[in-house]
Amino acid sequence: MAVRDCVELLGYSVDELGWALDAMAETDDGLEELDASGARVAAAAAAARRAEDDLHAWLSAALGNQDTCLEGFRGTDGRLLRRVEAAVAQLSQLVSNLLAMHKRLRSITPLLHHAPPRYNGTGGGGGDPGSELPPWVMDIEGGGGGGRDEELLLKRARGGGRSTRVDVVVAQDGSGRYRTVSEAVARAPSHSKRKYVIYVKRGVYHENVEVRKKKTNIVLVGEGMGETVISGSRSFSGGWTTFRSATFAVAGAGFVARDLTIRNTAGPAAHQAVALRVDSDRSAFFRVAVEGHQDTLYAHSLRQFYRDCRVAGTVDFVFGNGIAVLQRTLVATLPLAPGQAGSVTAQGRRDPNQNTGFAFHGCVVEARHPTFLGRPWKPFSRVVVMESYLGPGVQARGWLEWAATGAGERGAALATLFYGEYGNYGPGAGVAGRVKWPGYHVIADAAVAGRFTVRRFIDGLAWLPATGVTFTADLFRK
Repeated sequence: MAVRDCVELLGYSVDELGWALDAMAETDDGLEELDASGARVAAAAAAARRAEDDLHAWLSAALGNQDTCLEGFRGTDGRLLRRVEAAVAQLSQLVSNLLAMHKRLRSITPLLHHAPPRYNGTGGGGGDPGSELPPWVMDIEGGGGGGRDEELLLKRARGGGRSTRVDVVVAQDGSGRYRTVSEAVARAPSHSKRKYVIYVKRGVYHENVEVRKKKTNIVLVGEGMGETVISGSRSFSGGWTTFRSATFAVAGAGFVARDLTIRNTAGPAAHQAVALRVDSDRSAFFRVAVEGHQDTLYAHSLRQFYRDCRVAGTVDFVFGNGIAVLQRTLVATLPLAPGQAGSVTAQGRRDPNQNTGFAFHGCVVEARHPTFLGRPWKPFSRVVVMESYLGPGVQARGWLEWAATGAGERGAALATLFYGEYGNYGPGAGVAGRVKWPGYHVIADAAVAGRFTVRRFIDGLAWLPATGVTFTADLFRK
């Protein structure tokens, strides 16, 4: 199984390096255009900046895949691990060198990094944060069974507007074209340039779903959190690698999900048991519940956005090395098994030039049970919690060392990580008793916090409007 994981993960790296080469060519074209005059200069600079942002994201992901490949051999006798480790070491070093070169190039092409035009309001409707429905908050029209799936339309709940066609319906009772989500995904077109909408009727679907890399631009729509449920029970204790334990795994770019629940029922004693794993670049999740215990949400790689979601777990239940913003999301801590220490995050940034990390913006960290905001899985771990409510269970120290490593490695990580808190409130938000690590920061400057917003951190203005998901581009308060 670990070998199978490595084959898939190295395939991701091949794709991402190919995309990066294309982005390099686009950046070169943009730089040539800068010699022109008039409006073409601004347009070329913007295109080059977008290509450069893509390049940074893809190289960061290509570096992390090899780490995950090697982690799959944990618990084996180590013989095959050593061979695989030697085989992927050269690729990891190559990508690390490319990231370092990329950083140097950014420092000598400042024209590409001017701030984009200001974007006031929220995506998918504008107005105050949370006050507007996104364009896809729709009523269901039509219905019916069998061959009428493609005639089902979704229409905006407010003010009518353009209808969106549902391509297929999934229903356990046979009233849709398919009875399982997996079959609908497998039959979806490959390399789709347009959004392909799969509507999943209410019910509990006991299956493990994989949206592979070639299945791009899929939109999965349920009938509500707790109504449409995809449920599995794979776990590390059950013989699965962490990577392969996911109930729902998505790698196809441009994935969007809304109004459903993804659940792993393996339980608190099963160790790593992923509910949702995401390797989909520019993916968005709206009103999606992700439920499990340890390692619930595996934000493995690339740019991701979560809005009005619910993520529940116990230990490291938001983890991985993606570039993720969770906004206005409920983070729910569950009761711990004996001997466990609760932690919300385990972010896996292993290279200082990766642009990865987690930003929690305007969230509710419920913390009804004792928990820490995170612990450094890898040496350059990066997490920022800002403008969020922190419940009573958030421990006074706030953050926790990674006890599984040696003392020297732990000390190094505490100096090289970046953990920050900005403008939080609630009974667990006091910073007086927080850790004194060199890498921990009480952020006082809005400009610093602004680096971790939708606008800056995931380049959200370039792609989130097209998803229709409500978002706030900047800090709520200046």
